Amino acid sequence: MEWFIVAVAAIVGAGVIGISWARLFGAAGWEVRVSDPRPDLQDVLDQHLAGLLVTASADLAEAAADADFVQESGPERISVKEEMFAILAAHTRDDVVLASSSSSLLPSVIAKGNPAADRMVIGHPFNPPELMPLVEVVPGPETSVRSVDRAMAVYQELGKVPIRLKKEIPGFVGNRLQKVLDDQATYLVQQGVIDVADLDDLVRAALGLRYATIGPFQSGVLGGGPEGMRHLVTHVASQMTFEIGEPDTAGMGRVLDEVEQTYGTGEAAYERLAELRDNRTRAVLRLLGWPEPPATADEGK
Repeated sequence: MEWFIVAVAAIVGAGVIGISWARLFGAAGWEVRVSDPRPDLQDVLDQHLAGLLVTASADLAEAAADADFVQESGPERISVKEEMFAILAAHTRDDVVLASSSSSLLPSVIAKGNPAADRMVIGHPFNPPELMPLVEVVPGPETSVRSVDRAMAVYQELGKVPIRLKKEIPGFVGNRLQKVLDDQATYLVQQGVIDVADLDDLVRAALGLRYATIGPFQSGVLGGGPEGMRHLVTHVASQMTFEIGEPDTAGMGRVLDEVEQTYGTGEAAYERLAELRDNRTRAVLRLLGWPEPPATADEGK
């Protein structure tokens, strides 16, 4: 099915995720309207979205009017999202997809009682959306097939790699996998097995490198040799019977202290780490042949 992708996007929320979405839409030629009640909204847009066709609006209804696609990236609180989506439902056409960047809230919960529930879908990116190809497209029970198809088409036009989940599940898929790794990383540091810097290097030099080129199941196929994943499961994997262990939530302070000592905190540390991440991500995208996002005046941020 082909769609005519029109070019007015309403971006709700001017935090890290919202600004990154706005930059991606804007660099792809869309007219972008960013809505956020923050008093410094225009300054933020001037700083991060210079040279793009972007308009600031503290009034959500005004920003949504005549929009052809909505990407919400507001606070991760259900009461706030319910209020925002009620306004969006009332001030958008009945063919406009209302997508949320939520990383944990189920679409059925956000859409409960909303008259536009058939147009509401999760479009969950990984940070930063302008660079990371993945978007998890998660329909709720009332989301129409048309709305899902429309969201998939828009994300594909932006150069994303949208993955359509068959049904909703808490945390979706990406964050469920990430939570398992993060919990085990925290546990191993707490147990004194490894320190923060070495664990990050271990992931970058092994799992991260592997999963940048092949996924877990494809890795299993190769790990089993010519006999495939079945051989791996029945031999090597059958001996991995150790207990995984759970992180101690009461002991998170020591882990966080070590993370801060290793990488720093504050604006300067954030900018330095973000630039390093983004430069490396662009290099990997090029080498692996993933769609590379269009360059912008602020691409180093």
